[in-house]
Amino acid sequence: MKNHWLIFIIIILFSACTSSPDQTKNKNNSYDKNTDDSGKQKPVADLATILSKKEVPVLCYHHIRNFRAGEGERMKGYEVTPAAFADQMKALSDSGYKTILPDDLYEYLVHGAALPPKPIMITFDDNDKEQFTIGATEMNKYEFKGVYFIMTISINRTRYMSEEQLKQLSDEGHAIEGHTWDHHMVTKYQSADWDTQLVKPQKRLEAIIGKPVKYFAYPFGLWNREAIPEFKSHGYKLAFILSTKRDSTEPLYTIRRMIVPGQWTPQGMIKAMKTTFHLK
Repeated sequence: MKNHWLIFIIIILFSACTSSPDQTKNKNNSYDKNTDDSGKQKPVADLATILSKKEVPVLCYHHIRNFRAGEGERMKGYEVTPAAFADQMKALSDSGYKTILPDDLYEYLVHGAALPPKPIMITFDDNDKEQFTIGATEMNKYEFKGVYFIMTISINRTRYMSEEQLKQLSDEGHAIEGHTWDHHMVTKYQSADWDTQLVKPQKRLEAIIGKPVKYFAYPFGLWNREAIPEFKSHGYKLAFILSTKRDSTEPLYTIRRMIVPGQWTPQGMIKAMKTTFHLK
């Protein structure tokens, strides 16, 4: 009997010594990376510190296509021609900008992580197929990565991206994040809407890409304070608005973006970006 116990103890000690580094690392890291690789708690910035940090320019695109007859000036605020988009990506690269993703922005704001000298975030709303066929193709020329905010009702439909395309983008290092089920504005949600518009889309996207979905873009950029607890309770770490300034009490859930109109030249876009985000 004593020999049996001795063998059991040896087996336990051998297993502990030979556990893989990856297993140990996973145990030491929480879901939202509030601990470092050694398991130590990272310092978390307070509100004043977050607000004091330089804003990172965040561009927002919708359609990448040639203007259609009869659509008028209204749609030109949401459409950029393929040629213009290509010129804009080249101009950003030539000017020294490097793309970052929401994880990078969160770590910068909350944990003080470093960013490239000229960081920028390139985002796309609604899941249009040309964001894959044109957008990703142009960005790949400069090793840029984008953030795709997906309304899940459109997945696999004509002129929208498929599950396979979303998975490919994610596997290539782009971010796939939430943008509701059917673009219903957050300010009008009743109790059941949170499950329909926030929870189920989050689970579907996670099932497609095999990664957590932790970031969200408000349809039309509209938000209210009642929404913030819902985002926090479901693991969302940042939420993105549009043209208005970030809120002074909830800056993580009101990250500002700038829509790029179809009429702008690359130089005009960069000038507007510097003004909007107070860059030098």
